Amino acid sequence: MTRQRRDREAEGKAIRAAAARLLAGTPLRSTSGKLTGTELITESGLRRDVVYGDHKHLVEEFQAQVKAQSSTPEAMQKVTDQNAALKEELAATKESLAAERERNAALVRITTELSLELEQTRAELASAQQVSLLPAPRTPRPRPRRRR
Repeated sequence: MTRQRRDREAEGKAIRAAAARLLAGTPLRSTSGKLTGTELITESGLRRDVVYGDHKHLVEEFQAQVKAQSSTPEAMQKVTDQNAALKEELAATKESLAAERERNAALVRITTELSLELEQTRAELASAQQVSLLPAPRTPRPRPRRRR
């Protein structure tokens, strides 16, 4: 089995394209979008030994461009700001959800208690209806008066 020959020209193009995407703030593979050699390697999709072995000059060129720019790309800054805002919103939503869960638990307890009371009341009513009524006491009828 023979090894496939590397295409150094294609590797160089991949590194340059990755550098351009990072500097523009539109990375495809990089998660943080930071302007570092590590992120360049991640963005290019190549192995570290390939990049530093045969294309170290491209890494140094990228680092020089980063120094010249001396800031985070505007697009990445927007994404970072948006991420921070979403994290705050998520924290507020989690807090609200926790409060709703507490209210829900309280309502469940109250509902359970009221259900038990209703069941007891119904049982009391049922037992009260089973009481036999005694006949009313007999009262003597008034006798009709005779006429004399």
